[in-house]
Amino acid sequence: MPEESNSRSGDDAPENRWERPSMTRGERVRAAARTLRTPRTAAWVAEETEVSVKTARKYLDQLVEDGVLQKVERGDQTLYSIDRLMAFYREVASLQREHDREELTSALDSMRARIAEWEGTYGVERPGELRASIADLDDADEIARRREVASEWEHLAERIPVLRAALAEYDLAGTHDSLPA
Repeated sequence: MPEESNSRSGDDAPENRWERPSMTRGERVRAAARTLRTPRTAAWVAEETEVSVKTARKYLDQLVEDGVLQKVERGDQTLYSIDRLMAFYREVASLQREHDREELTSALDSMRARIAEWEGTYGVERPGELRASIADLDDADEIARRREVASEWEHLAERIPVLRAALAEYDLAGTHDSLPA
């Protein structure tokens, strides 16, 4: 659960990030569920959003039916997490709708150029190799810089397949999104 602060900025300030005066229980559960990066139980989501486990399970199961979450049984626990495949396709569709082909191509070229620059600068081919090179260093600033670069490199490596898919299927999306005359 996120750390709660005893200092509140106002009388009606939320105690946690999912408690908003204007949010219903269902909205709080859905908002929390869409941020799940690791599989969590309905009890965990219920505690996070200050709803009953039954209420959390109800909305989580709706999100499973909608293809937003996936449900996994591990032993005697039911866990919920983001359906990564659906999230990938939603991101592809979002990129296609918000950017033209040239913008996507430029972004992809820029990402590849940054990675090539890091490969040349540090003499490594993967972010893991860059992280491993930290063991040989004493300079705290250089260690911090390499950690930051490795983290950004990992992020770009995750984004490149999304951009490639958006470009590869760009024409198909335009065909399906257009309304018939």
